Amino acid sequence: MITTIPPYAARRDRLRQRLAEMGHRALLVTHAANRYYLSGFELHDPQCNESAGWLCVTADGHDALFTDARYRDAALRLWPARDLCIYGSNRFATIASFLAQRGITQAAFEATAISFDTHAKLAEHMRLTPVTGAVEPLRLIKDADEIARMRRSAAVNHAVMERLPEVLTPGRTEAQAAWEIEKLFREFGASELAFSSIVAVDANAALPHAIPGDTVITDGCMVLIDVGGRRDDYCSDQTRTVWVGDNPPERFRTMLERVQEAQAAALAGLRPGLPFRDAYALARDVFVKAGVADRFTHSLGHGVGLETHEGPSLNPASRGVLEPGMVVTVEPGLYYPEWGGARWEHMALITEDGCETL
Repeated sequence: MITTIPPYAARRDRLRQRLAEMGHRALLVTHAANRYYLSGFELHDPQCNESAGWLCVTADGHDALFTDARYRDAALRLWPARDLCIYGSNRFATIASFLAQRGITQAAFEATAISFDTHAKLAEHMRLTPVTGAVEPLRLIKDADEIARMRRSAAVNHAVMERLPEVLTPGRTEAQAAWEIEKLFREFGASELAFSSIVAVDANAALPHAIPGDTVITDGCMVLIDVGGRRDDYCSDQTRTVWVGDNPPERFRTMLERVQEAQAAALAGLRPGLPFRDAYALARDVFVKAGVADRFTHSLGHGVGLETHEGPSLNPASRGVLEPGMVVTVEPGLYYPEWGGARWEHMALITEDGCETL
């Protein structure tokens, strides 16, 4: 069951410790997933140039939530009225004035989650200091409740994958198959897609982020399916590559076998303390031995949680090590622009002594 004790206050307390170590009295949280992680308020922003609101986490614990009148009632279900500021067209002056009344005239802000224009307008009213990596490290390690939610989210994805044979029928286009998949996610309990579904036929499968179009599934073609849904606020992400019809050609079978072998090698080696770059190497080494490493063109995987793509990144330049509670994708792939590609992906929870496939 989902815990009935909101974890948000405890998360803000952990952030307060980080801010103290970084030498800041207050942090303006503007990234939507971070805002939700710390407050439970609005996982999404309306669109890329519009915000549902900001959160200010302070050293003295008098945290403040800022939003506009559209979200007033929703915010009051989560946040005490005394710590809620509703702004209008004069958003930046209102935010700065509200904080100044609490003795805060200078604050850190999330440098990767605020536009140059927004920074310039807010800086007219208060002093600002850019920071990176304040909240995200807290989100790397999932707690027991988050892991339970992610298990349920992954289960929905598995249920969708089991229905692929009836979705990938000859005569249906990639876009039509993607729509059938989206309906299945909702039928199985997802609140929305975690990202736009990828359904890619033959040569389109060589595009890691292919957009489903009018290419038709035929009896005798490969199809790459990369899909995910959101359940209980947490994302899933899985990829499969299949042959529609009988007697897949040797080049397809060989490609897929190599991809699955690389994934198996990675899953067998993931464990606490393993550097992110070494996790990537576990899969790449399989491709190197097969002489196809040049066809592996992306990282081994990425973290999953409130966002489909979050830390850590399992790539050759990434710094850091795996820790228990991290959830990462393991998705090696091989791509041949002339005729197709294959990727095979599962989500893996890092445990105390290895990993568990979700």
